[in-house]
Amino acid sequence: MPAFSCQVCGQSFEVPSAALDRYPGWIPRLCRPCKAKRDGREPVRSAPPKPAPTARSRTYEEDLPVDEVLRRYTDGPKTGVFTDGAAQPNPGPGGWGAVYVSEDRIVAERYGDEPHTTNNRMELVALLAGVSLVPVGTAATLYTDSRLCVNTFNEWAALWEQRGWKRKGGAIKNLELVQEIYAALKIRPELTVAWIAAHNGNRWNEYADALATAYRRSVK
Repeated sequence: MPAFSCQVCGQSFEVPSAALDRYPGWIPRLCRPCKAKRDGREPVRSAPPKPAPTARSRTYEEDLPVDEVLRRYTDGPKTGVFTDGAAQPNPGPGGWGAVYVSEDRIVAERYGDEPHTTNNRMELVALLAGVSLVPVGTAATLYTDSRLCVNTFNEWAALWEQRGWKRKGGAIKNLELVQEIYAALKIRPELTVAWIAAHNGNRWNEYADALATAYRRSVK
């Protein structure tokens, strides 16, 4: 889930990707408590100092290269495929990354970027790349910190297919990617899609994030 820094208190806060997609180009500037204060629902008080990040709990993107991620973090699952996508602003320049790991060792990885895209599209591209990293017949969990991706392929896609790829809420965004990933997962039952917390010190999720944001740095 994309993270932003509040311009009043300096705290990091997250906004669901679905909310960002409803308002293209919107960059949230206030966290929920500060917005409530601004609107007169609570008096403004001085903000507490911003806590330092820990290896186990972070809610914002540090934009680290992969070697620094490996040095700092050791927690989380040691085997699986970890995928992530990023776009800042959203929409805007973006990147994606996927890494296949077995017993805490990298088997394969892929990453890339696009000059103008969205966070959700990059999450999907990363997931599709993740599928391609796993040899056919090999069981694996595809980890993503996008609840939209998890819900799409574990709950919604089957219903959309039954309805001729339509949903009650309107057009399905990034339909061609959704269809391609869903088709790949249907013929590969050995693969499962699971959610993992973003920016929470999970080593290989942090690594996938570093791949996805590599386009922002001169070197990976």
